[in-house]
Amino acid sequence: MTRSPFRRLVFGTLRRLLYLWVRSETINQSAFTLKLDRSKPVFYVLQQPSASDLAVVDRECTKAGLPRPVLPVAVGDLLEPAAFFYLAPEPGWFGGQDKRGASPTLVRVLGALQQHAVDDAQIIPVTVFWGQSPDRETSPWKLLFADSWAVTGRLRKLVSILILGRKTRVQFSAPIHLRELVEQDKGPERTLRMVNRILRVHFRNQKTAVIGPDLSHRRNLVKGLVRGPQVRQAIADEAEREKISQATAEAQALKYGNEIASDYAYTAIRFLEVVLSWFWNKLYEGIKVNHIEGVQEIAQGHEVIYVPCHRSHIDYLLLSYLLFRNGLTPPHIAAGINLNMPVIGGLLRRGGAFFMRRTFKGNPLYTAVFNEYLHTLFSRGFPVEYFVEGGRSRTGRMLHPKTGMLAITLRSFLRSSRLPIVFVPVYIGYERVLEGRTYLGELRGASKKKESIFDLFKVIGALKQRFGSVAVNFGEPIRLAEFLDQQQPDWRSQELGPQYRPAWLNDTTNQLAVRIARHLNDAAAINPVNLVALALLSTSRLALDERALTRVLDLYLALLRAVPYSPHATLPEGDGQALIQYVQSMNLLAEQKDALGKILYLDEQNAVLMTYYRNNVLHVFALPALLACFFQSSARMSREQILRYTRALYPYLQAELFIRWDASELEGVVDQWLAAFVEQGLLKVEGDVYVRPAPSSRQFVLLTLLARAIVQTLQRFYMAIALLLNAGQNQLSAEELEDLCTVMAQRLSILHGLNAPEFFDKTLFRHFIQTLLDQHVLRRDEAGKLGYHELLGELAEGAAKRVLPAEIRLSIRQVALDRQAETEPQAPAEAG
Repeated sequence: MTRSPFRRLVFGTLRRLLYLWVRSETINQSAFTLKLDRSKPVFYVLQQPSASDLAVVDRECTKAGLPRPVLPVAVGDLLEPAAFFYLAPEPGWFGGQDKRGASPTLVRVLGALQQHAVDDAQIIPVTVFWGQSPDRETSPWKLLFADSWAVTGRLRKLVSILILGRKTRVQFSAPIHLRELVEQDKGPERTLRMVNRILRVHFRNQKTAVIGPDLSHRRNLVKGLVRGPQVRQAIADEAEREKISQATAEAQALKYGNEIASDYAYTAIRFLEVVLSWFWNKLYEGIKVNHIEGVQEIAQGHEVIYVPCHRSHIDYLLLSYLLFRNGLTPPHIAAGINLNMPVIGGLLRRGGAFFMRRTFKGNPLYTAVFNEYLHTLFSRGFPVEYFVEGGRSRTGRMLHPKTGMLAITLRSFLRSSRLPIVFVPVYIGYERVLEGRTYLGELRGASKKKESIFDLFKVIGALKQRFGSVAVNFGEPIRLAEFLDQQQPDWRSQELGPQYRPAWLNDTTNQLAVRIARHLNDAAAINPVNLVALALLSTSRLALDERALTRVLDLYLALLRAVPYSPHATLPEGDGQALIQYVQSMNLLAEQKDALGKILYLDEQNAVLMTYYRNNVLHVFALPALLACFFQSSARMSREQILRYTRALYPYLQAELFIRWDASELEGVVDQWLAAFVEQGLLKVEGDVYVRPAPSSRQFVLLTLLARAIVQTLQRFYMAIALLLNAGQNQLSAEELEDLCTVMAQRLSILHGLNAPEFFDKTLFRHFIQTLLDQHVLRRDEAGKLGYHELLGELAEGAAKRVLPAEIRLSIRQVALDRQAETEPQAPAEAG
């Protein structure tokens, strides 16, 4: 095409005519960041011959400042007339089979390398997508127009350009260095076959990652579920148990399959993209996406399971939208059956949602069908998304994971590990969550409301508020096979039985859930609202003057920059003053002016709501806040003392807040934080002893505010221990202790005016008690009553003196003693 001036003229004219209609974009930024050695030849390889594809690639290369594919390139003494070649020979007008011929250009370049006429040559695989959709057998729109797995002829390409030309996307891949392949010394023919094979696999994996695997029609997929061996057995069991015919039980299984299965449709994806593009631009001032490059790399050749945190109903819409915009297949999403509402449910189903009941108990047939459906998705390579927290977090904390979906995933992988599974944590950080008003009511004690189609009107009304920006951070992926190798090294060789339920399944699933929760928190997006909430909620009156608040925020930013929480966490730009102005612009801060300046405070409504945003990042500050607590009652502490008390308390903080550092890392991290404290003037160091500032100093006030971030959590720990000790050995069950803790926490919150609804959250006490059992601090007797180590009281009191004010300790002990006095039998009155 470009070997003569006439062909170059024709190509230039084609490109100009094409771009009267076509609009193209690069679906990730790799094209702009490719590390090319411009001194060495660069070639582009396209999968199939297409003048239109080449024109689009040439345009995108020009935009990105990359070498153009249509210009000559020197390979040693050889001058190639163009810097591109096609992997496959040309198809006919109506499509044809891939004959896998060898490109003459590639043959000549490899020959030059083998003869050492040139040091190296780089080839960049490029794919052009005219619309993105998995193949559907009965969709005329899909079969006529959209990119698919079918072989594309010229006529179909022409129709695709006319219909989908304004939605054209280009995917550039990292360069392949041919010198590395030639140096394997396999000879010219075998090297050529190896390069062709690498490129074929690459294009296949890339296409799977962008448009998804081949997708059978939904009706065929659902029918296939009932043919699975476990579903067949469940059908037989159902027929026998319910005294019904096999056909009736099978019909019920099909009904369950239709209730569950998504109906993934490209038209719905495109519709949602248009609607959501408007919605995000209207609602948010920007969507910040971080670390998605790792996902784009790992998506090829893996079964990807996205596991986001769950803060809002729009989490899954936002994630699907961003994946689609960045050249990745939108996942099939596990959604609660409560979202299968009229109109909305159908749209969500076509956007990839599959629906699940809240409980599977008492329905083995439904369980078997659901498990088979997920196994089908996993084994065919469809990306999947589900929330390990189960429901939305109403307090802003990471909820304790639910392990049901993870257990199903593990069993599916043990049944058939044809594709390696990788979990991708996704942290979604809102500066203002859409359901904030609803959460405010629930934080104040209102009951959880069921979702309704009328909620849409509430969303439209909420668009008048300012919601700021939202950050989507992709965390460190977890490869399931590697995780199992760590937990169960011989898992591949074990006999697992027909149900794939090894004895270690529950424990390993729990460990996986904790690992995912920690990786989610690792990717925290720390924003201005989080930091302002943390600072003001640590004050006794929820107020600070402007200069003091600025100093606190600057301190937090300096500490987090000195000791980054994780490589995947992100921080806001700007200084403390900029953060204050930003949060004020969102009407989350009130102010009062006087002759001495401004006082910034939280009004009653925002004080409760801001606990939600404080809790988003409490895990980031938990360890430094604990270290600051040690110096509230002690003026001096040795490093050895600090480490001893930190090791004693850290496991409980880690279990509740899913903090990232293991016990083996703790000493090094504590040293980093202590060094940062010294650098910021919060502590002084004298040999091996750390000394706090004078209580009247500004630095001590800053240290105290930092300590208060975690005080309420430590109070809850002390409460549970105090109630247990006052009751005595083997007097309370875990459930009874949990209930008593909740009542006591409610009482203390009233007495001390605490604006923190999670302070008396029953689930937090439940998990603390379980952690005490896991740490072997507590034990259950045969009756289920809790016993404890004889030194527990002494140890707990010693630790509490280090981290809690005397007033709080006395108040907790007094309430516990009052409760004990109320429950003790009264002595009978003497007869007069």
